[in-house]
Amino acid sequence: MMQIFKAILAFFEVFLFSLGVFPVNTDIDYGGTDYVPPVVEEALYLVEDGESDFYIVTAADPDACMQTAVSELQTYIEKSSGALLPYVTEDELPEDANAIFLGDTNKAATLQKDMDSVFEDGFWLTSDGENFFILGEDNRGTLYGVYTFLEDYLGVRWFTPTLEVVPENEDVVIDKNLDRLVEPSFAVRRNSCVGSSDAYRAKMKTNVSFYYEAEEYGGAMRFVLWDVTLDRLVPDTLFAEHPEYFAMNTDGTRTTDHVCLSHPDVLNIAIENGRKYIEECTYGADHIHIGQKDNSNYCHCENCEALYAQYGAISAPTILFTNAFADALDDEYPDFTFTFYSYNETAAPPTDLSLRCNDNVVPVLCGLHQACRSHPLTECGATDRQQTGFDEFMNLYGDHEATIAEQFRVWAEISERNYIYDYTINFLFSAQFFSNFETMQPTMQYMHDLGITGYVYNCGDGHSAAFNELRNYLLCKLQWDVNADVEYHMIDFMNAYYGEAATPYIKEILDIQTAQIKATAHSFDFDWHYQSGYYPIHTIFKLDALWNLALKADITEEQLFNVEIASLSWEFFKANQFLGDYFFLNPMRLQKQEWLYDELDRHGIDRVSSFSLIPEKEHVNFLQRPINWE
Repeated sequence: MMQIFKAILAFFEVFLFSLGVFPVNTDIDYGGTDYVPPVVEEALYLVEDGESDFYIVTAADPDACMQTAVSELQTYIEKSSGALLPYVTEDELPEDANAIFLGDTNKAATLQKDMDSVFEDGFWLTSDGENFFILGEDNRGTLYGVYTFLEDYLGVRWFTPTLEVVPENEDVVIDKNLDRLVEPSFAVRRNSCVGSSDAYRAKMKTNVSFYYEAEEYGGAMRFVLWDVTLDRLVPDTLFAEHPEYFAMNTDGTRTTDHVCLSHPDVLNIAIENGRKYIEECTYGADHIHIGQKDNSNYCHCENCEALYAQYGAISAPTILFTNAFADALDDEYPDFTFTFYSYNETAAPPTDLSLRCNDNVVPVLCGLHQACRSHPLTECGATDRQQTGFDEFMNLYGDHEATIAEQFRVWAEISERNYIYDYTINFLFSAQFFSNFETMQPTMQYMHDLGITGYVYNCGDGHSAAFNELRNYLLCKLQWDVNADVEYHMIDFMNAYYGEAATPYIKEILDIQTAQIKATAHSFDFDWHYQSGYYPIHTIFKLDALWNLALKADITEEQLFNVEIASLSWEFFKANQFLGDYFFLNPMRLQKQEWLYDELDRHGIDRVSSFSLIPEKEHVNFLQRPINWE
């Protein structure tokens, strides 16, 4: 009864926020620690007044990655200051010359740094008072050190694959006493936005490429098989002769929707096929994945049901199967990692914690798929479930335990390594604003503190979703450093991408929408059109005015184009809500709908949902809202 009473109070609170009776707090804390630029107390000039007597130095016979580090350092110092620093190997360096030493050199050894204790991909930026050293845990770490130096000391930015900023400055200076260890928050990081290449991924210090070796960028984590893989390890063609290899329905029939993971023959077949895929892989992969099909028709045979009961979770057979799969192949492939999905029916970990993942077995945790993204993960227990009526009311307004956060905690307890599969956009209506900017940093901070070791995938990366370029840039910063100052990087990005004159208006828009959604709705990865919040009339007018100011700001044509794209997310929302010019009694509504279609098309937006393209114009019924165009 108390739960129902709290839910009713919450409903009325949301109702009053929606009407504007209660003002929302738009002072949004996007998280992280305040950005502090590098301090120079005693200057060591690497370049002064566009001139330099420094060399760039590596050990003899640098590999492809170290050659990239040299090239990138030379290129951007010259772009910034005009000075081209010569490159030599250590045995070619003139006596008494000053140098920037890259990687594991004899000179770097005199620093006596304990490199064995440096976290994967970490590096030192340090000086002996006369020379500068960028010394990575390995060569990839050194390359990342070069990129961090260029960002922090020269102000270079790679905001998108096509937007690079290199400030001009005739001086390149560090502190003579610089001694800075930089380590990533996660060992495994992936974000591959539209237009990405191995070069751009390296600049953003993301080390997962999936299917490309990327040797010139220090190599990348690669998968032999990824995503849905059980249909290749245990092909559906076996069903005709061996239906017992596949999932049993509750009525005793069998289906290829899932595999029966408790059947011993299934394991042997998967091992045989897994070995074949590994042997045939041509790009040096070191991971192979166990991934079920995207449904919840799991097996109900007697053996599987017994395992569910014994270990207290439907994930139990998956853990046991992956452990056995890894055991069978580990001697042949000792450097391999074996991953599996914790997803849908396998999202919950076992309650019997004696069931653990092998050291070389890594769960890929997909629970954020169900989590509210507009409220803190550790506080909001609302989940994206198919519910109706009173159950839906209680889900939206009830007081819930933070189930998904707790699931992650247990998975981290029973596995040495664990990767997050992060959902970062609204897949149902990707043109709609998705309110996760405020929760990205605390969510990643929570994962890091649990001991999560990697962010394998970010589902917003390949989609042209609302504000996705900004989102992907911030995600890369947070994957590297969960304490990154989100608002600093947000403003930094906006100034370049939208223009300094438009940035204050767009930032205020993000603040208002984030606050209003937080006060009136939950945000899920499959949000309906009404789940971008409820706005009182005066707030709608204010947002319209802010967008008009941003569109009229003194910015470049390219920046204006980017602002126009961002503004279409607000137009899309209004059109679906019958707001403003899209009011269903407005006689000009059809023309406004057609204008919206043309603007989406002019800006290269060919879908408003991740699942289907917008039809050709002659096939669109403009009486319908945009959510019905796809």
